[in-house]
Amino acid sequence: MSIQVAVCGPRHCTDQDAENAREIGRLLAQAGVVVLNGGGIGVMAAVSAGARSAGGIVVGVRPGATRDDANSDLDVVLATNMGEARNAILVWSADAVIVVGGSWGTLSELALARRRGVPVISIGGWQLLDADGEPVPDAPPAAATPVEAVDFALSRA
Repeated sequence: MSIQVAVCGPRHCTDQDAENAREIGRLLAQAGVVVLNGGGIGVMAAVSAGARSAGGIVVGVRPGATRDDANSDLDVVLATNMGEARNAILVWSADAVIVVGGSWGTLSELALARRRGVPVISIGGWQLLDADGEPVPDAPPAAATPVEAVDFALSRA
């Protein structure tokens, strides 16, 4: 069975987040990984386009009841009709998670992945600190580059 890596990130992302997501998608596809994401716009569309450009398989897990609003670079669309609860489906289906950028929905995916014990790495996103401003134990490491993020995910998936 193929390795499945979820790439999570906001629908309204920065240009840098989109660039990182495209490169991550391309690198994952070149490695033969099935790329999972939320199937929408922003980071989700960028990672889908990157993976598709390298001939990869891309699965989108949508929150609504139809596939109508899914991005055009997906090979498979799962219409869950579960709203944000679809984040759990996405994370539970992944062998590793790469978080690109940050939003509240992305934070929920990061938290669900950590709770499950799946390997997680972030790039350009959330930094988790305790009340004293110190890094939270078991917080996901931060990658400096897409290559570093993909290498981490592949080595731990």
